[in-house]
Amino acid sequence: MFACGDNGGDDESTTTATATVASAGSVTLTPTSGEGTTGGSITASSEPTATTMMKFDLPEDDTTALPDCSADGTCNLLDILFVIDNSGSMGEEQTNLAANFPYLITKIRELKDKNMALVNADVNIMVTTSDFGHPLCTQFQKPDYTPAKGAPINTACTDRLERFTGIGGNPPLMIPQACTNGCTPGAAAVPDGPFIHFNVNTNNIIGGDPMNDPVADALSCIGPQGIDGCGMEATLETMLQALDPGKPWNSGAEPFLRTGAVLAVIVVTDEEDCATKDYQHFDPGKVNDPTYSQYWEVNPTKGTKDSPTSATCFNAGVSCIDNNADGIYESCMSEDKGVLQPIERYISYLKEVLIKGKNKQVVMLGILGVPPVTARNPLPPFEPTDGGVFDLVYRDWLATDILPGDPDTAPIKQYLFGIGPGCSNAATGQAVPPTRVKEVCESLNVPDDPSTPNNEAKLRCCIESICDTDFSNAINCLAGILQNELAPAG
Repeated sequence: MFACGDNGGDDESTTTATATVASAGSVTLTPTSGEGTTGGSITASSEPTATTMMKFDLPEDDTTALPDCSADGTCNLLDILFVIDNSGSMGEEQTNLAANFPYLITKIRELKDKNMALVNADVNIMVTTSDFGHPLCTQFQKPDYTPAKGAPINTACTDRLERFTGIGGNPPLMIPQACTNGCTPGAAAVPDGPFIHFNVNTNNIIGGDPMNDPVADALSCIGPQGIDGCGMEATLETMLQALDPGKPWNSGAEPFLRTGAVLAVIVVTDEEDCATKDYQHFDPGKVNDPTYSQYWEVNPTKGTKDSPTSATCFNAGVSCIDNNADGIYESCMSEDKGVLQPIERYISYLKEVLIKGKNKQVVMLGILGVPPVTARNPLPPFEPTDGGVFDLVYRDWLATDILPGDPDTAPIKQYLFGIGPGCSNAATGQAVPPTRVKEVCESLNVPDDPSTPNNEAKLRCCIESICDTDFSNAINCLAGILQNELAPAG
């Protein structure tokens, strides 16, 4: 679940700690001293502090950056943003996702509106990673790797197969099949530009197999992101940066975000969001300062706190209630503790700026660490009705959670992740409950239409399990939601 990258700020920072990488790519750092270091502490090389290092280019009160959706509501424009976790444990999940890319394109081409008229959608598809960079990851970064920080990935995965080998002291094995199963070396399809564009008559795809749908080929080639990204996944921040109207891909004559387009965000991750505001809480040099180490877990092999792990992301961003201290939590909710970026940063942009301010329709599909869905609505939007988030239980790790062949114990897993798995599958691995991402997604289900019966919430969020071996049901749910949002042009 964890790999590494740089700090993601405009002001370069470094981490001067050695580290080992446990199973599933989780990061464990041990402070050391050396040339240019101060006891393993994280230091900024320029004036701004850690609390100002993560920046978004859109002014907080900006309500003019994006134009309104067409007033008559007859929009057939669809902008799809993929935010794909590219940390160390995402090999199987990216393989599954790539296998479903052609199905997604077919469903988009076949989209019909509420009156069953063919939409013939005009579509942009942009792909980015979960990596905004983080000081804990900088030293593990490969020399040719740069965190995307929300920028589009438009190159064929066959041209970046080095991305499909993990990083750290015990990296995951190379998983080129996540790329090559769907993208043929020497015959790759890619967009002519930063993102895919297509409609019923045309597309911007170069290359590919002339016997296949060129758009499906292109998504299968640019979609797989590899497993050498930072394990402190800043999923929500990279989403926000990708949607920044000031970025080059959102400006000019052919922007990704377009007037009148429905926006669909697809988040694929097996981790909790770790968009960091104050990097000092991840500084291994502050092990003896409880102000900054309070969200670290105790290392069970030492009986003391020794370094931040990915558990810090969960502990510093989520609060849970365990009334009877049995390790099973009655509830867990996100909380702004001053360490991570508050989720209101992301909810406000989606709901206040885009939905209310710009009259845009915004929907989200989360393929996340929740139990498999066991029942769905047989009618559009085909949303889950049982299992999934309804069965999500927050609890500590148990010995029975350890999958065959995993060398870690339950206490080590607790030390690494801070919470037990939200879902588990021997074929696809395990995933942590995604509290912050889940809450942002669910915030889109709002009763914003006065004509809605009983002012019921309109479904704009669908959450499915990343532990599934097939994501086609997740795509069906997204297509079902879009059926209620899109209409033929004219």
